[in-house]
Amino acid sequence: MKKYLFLPILLISVFALGQKKNFFELRVYEYRNAKQEALIDQFLGDALIPYMHTKGIGKIGVFTGRANDTSVVKKLYVLIPYKNLNQIPEINKAMFKDAAVAEKGAAYLDASPDAPPYDRIVNYILEGFRLSPTLMMPNLTGSVEDKVYELRSYEGPTEKKYWKKVEMFNEGGEIEIFSRLNFNPVFYAETISGPTTPNLMYMTSFNSMKDRDDHWKAFASDAKWNELKGMKEYDKSVSKNVTLFLKAKAYSEY
Repeated sequence: MKKYLFLPILLISVFALGQKKNFFELRVYEYRNAKQEALIDQFLGDALIPYMHTKGIGKIGVFTGRANDTSVVKKLYVLIPYKNLNQIPEINKAMFKDAAVAEKGAAYLDASPDAPPYDRIVNYILEGFRLSPTLMMPNLTGSVEDKVYELRSYEGPTEKKYWKKVEMFNEGGEIEIFSRLNFNPVFYAETISGPTTPNLMYMTSFNSMKDRDDHWKAFASDAKWNELKGMKEYDKSVSKNVTLFLKAKAYSEY
């Protein structure tokens, strides 16, 4: 198996060496009603994203649950890339001193404690995989409503088992399989800080739910995948898999 995957992994490694590894913030807003969602949307679209661009931050993705989401607590996901960890506190602290943010984000920033714009914010700090270090722009043709962004979180039963799953994606060749089958990835990353460690996260994207199902059927029947998942060294490396189906907000840059 390892000899069989040597050339694609070598090519991916050479490509990855030419890229600077990024850190990502996955900011999850939890809220309950449409008024809160509107406040968050207005702040992100009119204040936060333009401010981030003035600081050299690249494209930012904003996603929420698909139309059939019936949960009481709603979640909105903001994916922000950084060049290094120091940028995260520096840029976010400076934001509250920015005049344009204060003006355009006033409804959100000055909201009454009796009517807050969200219930809480949960943060994950992610580090791009060594063989896929940066965010990637998917090539999709579906409508905004039809497009599916699939966010997966794989928790490991122990740190050692978790690192074997990370290895499975990298040197094992799982990333190469996703690439060959055109899963339109947005990122593959290690969670270096967050409420569900040890775990990794990745996001793939599709033109529609049918397109998503067809891709996963091809993955499940792929000869290389079946050989890889049968390797004893990767057995039971995932203890919990959380899969979310998201859609992009109208102002999302993904």
